[in-house]
Amino acid sequence: MQSSAVSCAGISDSNSVGTDIAKSVMQVHWVDPETGEIVNRPVKRAAFPEHFADRHPCLIGMESCSGSQYWARRLIELAHQVKLMPAKFVKAFNMP
Repeated sequence: MQSSAVSCAGISDSNSVGTDIAKSVMQVHWVDPETGEIVNRPVKRAAFPEHFADRHPCLIGMESCSGSQYWARRLIELAHQVKLMPAKFVKAFNMP
Protein backbone atom coordinates (compact mmCIF):
# COMPACT_ATOMS: atom_id res chain seq x y z
CA MET A 1 0.00 0.00 0.00
CA GLN A 2 1.45 3.36 -1.02
CA SER A 3 1.11 6.53 0.98
CA SER A 4 -0.41 9.55 -0.70
CA ALA A 5 1.97 11.87 1.14
CA VAL A 6 4.96 13.27 -0.70
CA SER A 7 8.46 13.34 0.72
CA CYS A 8 9.28 16.23 3.01
CA ALA A 9 9.58 19.36 0.86
CA GLY A 10 10.81 17.35 -2.11
CA ILE A 11 13.53 15.47 -0.22
CA SER A 12 13.90 11.81 0.64
CA ASP A 13 12.77 10.49 4.02
CA SER A 14 16.32 9.88 5.22
CA ASN A 15 17.43 13.52 4.91
CA SER A 16 17.27 16.42 7.29
CA VAL A 17 15.72 19.83 6.81
CA GLY A 18 17.14 23.00 8.31
CA THR A 19 14.87 25.90 9.09
CA ASP A 20 15.63 29.51 9.86
CA ILE A 21 12.76 31.13 11.72
CA ALA A 22 12.21 34.81 10.99
CA LYS A 23 9.53 37.41 11.49
CA SER A 24 7.68 37.03 8.20
CA VAL A 25 9.52 34.53 5.98
CA MET A 26 11.02 31.21 7.09
CA GLN A 27 13.93 29.73 5.16
CA VAL A 28 13.79 25.97 4.61
CA HIS A 29 16.95 24.34 3.30
CA TRP A 30 18.22 20.84 2.56
CA VAL A 31 20.58 18.95 0.27
CA ASP A 32 18.91 17.45 -2.80
CA PRO A 33 19.75 13.72 -2.68
CA GLU A 34 19.76 13.35 -6.48
CA THR A 35 21.99 16.29 -7.41
CA GLY A 36 23.77 17.11 -4.14
CA GLU A 37 22.64 20.71 -4.62
CA ILE A 38 21.82 22.84 -1.58
CA VAL A 39 18.21 23.97 -1.86
CA ASN A 40 17.10 27.09 0.01
CA ARG A 41 13.39 27.85 -0.21
CA PRO A 42 11.59 30.80 1.44
CA VAL A 43 8.22 29.97 3.01
CA LYS A 44 5.89 32.65 4.35
CA ARG A 45 5.08 32.38 8.05
CA ALA A 46 1.37 31.69 7.44
CA ALA A 47 2.19 28.85 5.01
CA PHE A 48 4.90 27.24 7.17
CA PRO A 49 2.67 24.57 8.83
CA GLU A 50 0.97 23.75 5.52
CA HIS A 51 4.38 23.31 3.88
CA PHE A 52 5.01 20.30 6.14
CA ALA A 53 1.40 19.13 6.66
CA ASP A 54 1.08 16.40 4.01
CA ARG A 55 4.71 15.32 3.91
CA HIS A 56 6.38 12.16 5.13
CA PRO A 57 7.90 12.65 8.58
CA CYS A 58 11.44 14.01 8.44
CA LEU A 59 14.06 15.43 10.80
CA ILE A 60 13.80 19.20 11.12
CA GLY A 61 16.55 21.19 12.81
CA MET A 62 16.18 24.74 14.03
CA GLU A 63 17.90 27.22 16.30
CA SER A 64 16.49 27.25 19.80
CA CYS A 65 14.76 30.54 20.55
CA SER A 66 11.40 31.67 21.91
CA GLY A 67 9.61 31.15 18.60
CA SER A 68 11.19 27.77 17.93
CA GLN A 69 9.36 26.19 20.88
CA TYR A 70 6.02 27.03 19.28
CA TRP A 71 7.04 25.85 15.81
CA ALA A 72 8.58 22.65 17.19
CA ARG A 73 5.29 21.74 18.88
CA ARG A 74 3.36 22.44 15.66
CA LEU A 75 5.74 20.28 13.58
CA ILE A 76 5.70 17.46 16.13
CA GLU A 77 1.89 17.46 15.88
CA LEU A 78 2.42 16.80 12.16
CA ALA A 79 4.55 13.71 13.02
CA HIS A 80 7.93 15.27 12.24
CA GLN A 81 10.98 14.92 14.46
CA VAL A 82 12.34 18.29 15.59
CA LYS A 83 15.76 19.01 17.04
CA LEU A 84 16.38 22.39 18.66
CA MET A 85 20.01 23.53 18.73
CA PRO A 86 21.63 26.20 20.90
CA ALA A 87 22.54 29.36 18.99
CA LYS A 88 26.28 28.83 19.53
CA PHE A 89 26.09 25.64 17.40
CA VAL A 90 24.09 27.18 14.54
CA LYS A 91 25.90 28.83 11.66
CA ALA A 92 23.97 31.12 9.36
CA PHE A 93 23.11 29.63 5.97
CA ASN A 94 25.58 31.07 3.49
CA MET A 95 25.37 30.88 -0.28
CA PRO A 96 28.82 30.65 -1.93
